Amino acid sequence: MVAEKETLSLKTCPDKMPKRTKLLAQQPLPVHQPHSLLSEGFTVKAMMKNSVVRGPPAAGAFKERPTKPTAFRKFYERGDFPIALEHDSKGNKIAWKVEIEKLDYHHYLPLFFDGLCEMTFPYEFFARQGIHDMLEHGGNKILPVIPQLIIPIKNALNLRNRQVICVTLKVLQHLVVSAEMVGEALVPYYRQILPILNIFKNMNVNSGDGIDYSQQKRENIGDLIQETLEAFERYGGEDAFINIKSHMNPVCTTIRIDPPLTRC
Repeated sequence: MVAEKETLSLKTCPDKMPKRTKLLAQQPLPVHQPHSLLSEGFTVKAMMKNSVVRGPPAAGAFKERPTKPTAFRKFYERGDFPIALEHDSKGNKIAWKVEIEKLDYHHYLPLFFDGLCEMTFPYEFFARQGIHDMLEHGGNKILPVIPQLIIPIKNALNLRNRQVICVTLKVLQHLVVSAEMVGEALVPYYRQILPILNIFKNMNVNSGDGIDYSQQKRENIGDLIQETLEAFERYGGEDAFINIKSHMNPVCTTIRIDPPLTRC
């Protein structure tokens, strides 16, 4: 009777039954991994076994530089320029309060070139359009001012801003055809202008079978640099190609047609 009661109690209360333990395979103990250390290259810490050498930082050749206040903005806000904004059906244009031919180019043209660094309206519009107007009506007054224009051009290119570079390249193309001997006068200053162009000369838009609308707007930096080099060689005289070749890498080649054109 006692045995029957025990079997009945085990059936009614299965929790009282002894549990069977499953034998598990013996797992290996976790191995302690040493903590990796970040270290600079060519140091004593870089020779340790658990050190990870940090890669070199980016050179920043294409990084945009910060802009500084320009003399053009200062003179414009002070009201020293004889210009005003005129709204036309075709767009905005500059209304000159005096005849452009009577302006002092030694004073005004370098100031307008200094405004090439501007990227905000209305400063960039007045600087860009004012330069083209003065180059169109300058004539013989442009050539003596060339040495004063090099530093503003170099400062604008050194910003490495795509918009500023495109505007500056278009201005350079207009400058070399604005008057006689201007292209030849720019040859000694190629070493200050061309190194920046050498960085961006391969920056072309590869759109595949798509449509690149920047070609219509002339905003493709690679194409603009190629056009500028061709203008430099065409109007720079005999020494233009040699100087372009010495400052552009890889070496440029010339196409022997009349006139010859530079290809990089």
